[in-house]
Amino acid sequence: MNFKLYQMDVKSAFLNGLIQEEVYVEQPTGFVEFKYPNHVYKLKKALYGLKQAPRSWYDRLSKFFIENDYVRGKVDNTLFVKKFKNDTMYVQIYVDDIVFGSTNVSLCKEFAKTMQGEFEMSMMGELTFFLGLQIKQMSDGIFITQSKYCNELLKKFGMEGCKEAATPISNTCNLDLDEKGIAVDNSKYRGIIGSLLYLTASRPDIMFVVCLCARFQANPKESHMKSVKRILKYLKGTTNVGLWYPKGVSLSLVGYSDSDYARCRLDRKSTSGTYHLLGSALVSWHSKKQACVALSAAEAEYIAAGSCCAQILWMK
Repeated sequence: MNFKLYQMDVKSAFLNGLIQEEVYVEQPTGFVEFKYPNHVYKLKKALYGLKQAPRSWYDRLSKFFIENDYVRGKVDNTLFVKKFKNDTMYVQIYVDDIVFGSTNVSLCKEFAKTMQGEFEMSMMGELTFFLGLQIKQMSDGIFITQSKYCNELLKKFGMEGCKEAATPISNTCNLDLDEKGIAVDNSKYRGIIGSLLYLTASRPDIMFVVCLCARFQANPKESHMKSVKRILKYLKGTTNVGLWYPKGVSLSLVGYSDSDYARCRLDRKSTSGTYHLLGSALVSWHSKKQACVALSAAEAEYIAAGSCCAQILWMK
């Protein structure tokens, strides 16, 4: 739709929230009133650490948007849309980060001015970095990658000088509990798995193997750690791989599904894999072990196709 995305940051977001309940807090250390040391404070506004703080901030922000003729999304309650004559304004909220864009640049400037008049905010310009995702907006599309996070990940676990691997897992690798294997530090193993799961936000190519290795977090062995390090070796040579969303493509929704029949050595369950394209842009994917044991390859494929169709219906 040929519009740029911009980002704004709210300063001390939760302090803008107005709480409805009656809440009292103890006097903070170093700020005790000498005349009334046993008294407590009654809050007028939300504070960081209060359970009510995120809700009260969202209530105030959404009320402000609705008063300014924005419509809240039916599926995503943090998305607000405002229609003009021939233009549309989109605003996405994530706690204290606001991402917005419009088919008319003047509407973006007007929005930024309105928000800064109501809240204490800083305009951060075009969207380039959001929740660990690096976003590059170009004339022919948008490229999303996590190369910075990927390099930090390799450095954190001492793998920045490792050899590169061509694939994230060997096609002959078939992991099991390996009960006779040598145990490894499970805190380090879980740390690597947790970091890799966050990386799957822009790397569907490692989705299957990360989910496979995540099944052995309770009691990891050397064979499991070897497979996890293979993923890091693969990432070493593909740090700049990401998702490409080109402009000017038809918005046809296409889904693909597949399953590997009874490949899990522990319980003979199959794994479903699905992904969905909007035009030529990848927008959804997952790799998950099926909940029940399929009695045939056709049944395993049917379960995978069912989850794929469910996602398509939800997206439609």
